[in-house]
Amino acid sequence: MIRFADDTTKQQVYNMWKTVFGDSDEYMEIYFREKYRNENTLIYFDEEKDKEKAVSSLQMLPFNFSFHGGEIPIAYFSGLCTLPEARRKGFMGALIEKSFNEMDKNGVPLAILVPQEESVMKFYRQFGFIQTFDAGAPLPDLREIISESDNLKAAYETFDSFFRRRDMTVQKSPEDFQAIVEEAALFDFPVKRSLMGMSRVIDAEKLLAVFAKKYPETQISVKISDPLIRKNNAVFVIEKGKVARSNPEKVVRYNLETDALVQLLLGYKTSTFTIDYSHIFPEKQPLIGFMME
Repeated sequence: MIRFADDTTKQQVYNMWKTVFGDSDEYMEIYFREKYRNENTLIYFDEEKDKEKAVSSLQMLPFNFSFHGGEIPIAYFSGLCTLPEARRKGFMGALIEKSFNEMDKNGVPLAILVPQEESVMKFYRQFGFIQTFDAGAPLPDLREIISESDNLKAAYETFDSFFRRRDMTVQKSPEDFQAIVEEAALFDFPVKRSLMGMSRVIDAEKLLAVFAKKYPETQISVKISDPLIRKNNAVFVIEKGKVARSNPEKVVRYNLETDALVQLLLGYKTSTFTIDYSHIFPEKQPLIGFMME
């Protein structure tokens, strides 16, 4: 059974996180104070001897994401974990698919996550996630920003200016920044670099609409295939700055799975596809970092 967390089950999520990730109490105090919210947390409860036990959970943290000159709401997957004794039973997969429904209901068109290690990327690929962010790009030096700023507000403005001018990146609020600084202080402000991340289309039409508005000169027809989110299976025609659904039998120029679509929409190495799409989908440098990873 899957339910959202509440005040009676929050501690079970905390305990599960501690068991699986082994983070320090200091870090977890910051995270569960600043980032955790019941309404963003899905839990899978396994029934054992007429009792329910929380065995798997994930969190969908809301952020804004700069996307083709504007901002869209996204969900950042955090704290995906399953107790060791409950693994390989499909619990996390069920949570992920449930989260797609919740995001769609809430008008969130894109999901992003940062896998802890490359070995788990294969697991996420089966749910339509694909790499859209590379690791290793330099990020602002928090220690330097803090030391050169008169107060936290001024420090945030400096920090924010780096990300605000970029396309295809997660934007942070002043509250996000405060948590980032507090977490960094625990580890003596380590030098940070961008993270390897993956993305998943939740609502193809909404993302294509933003793209079409930004590039009104673009005229293409594309058939999208999505084995998990039915509404994305459609033919879309983009012209004159708008997107519209078309006859499913229409002959189209491009046939795309949603994993390829999200790479193209985020401008991730679009010139390296078998077909060079960069003349349609401009190549960009998606970047993600400072996610309290």
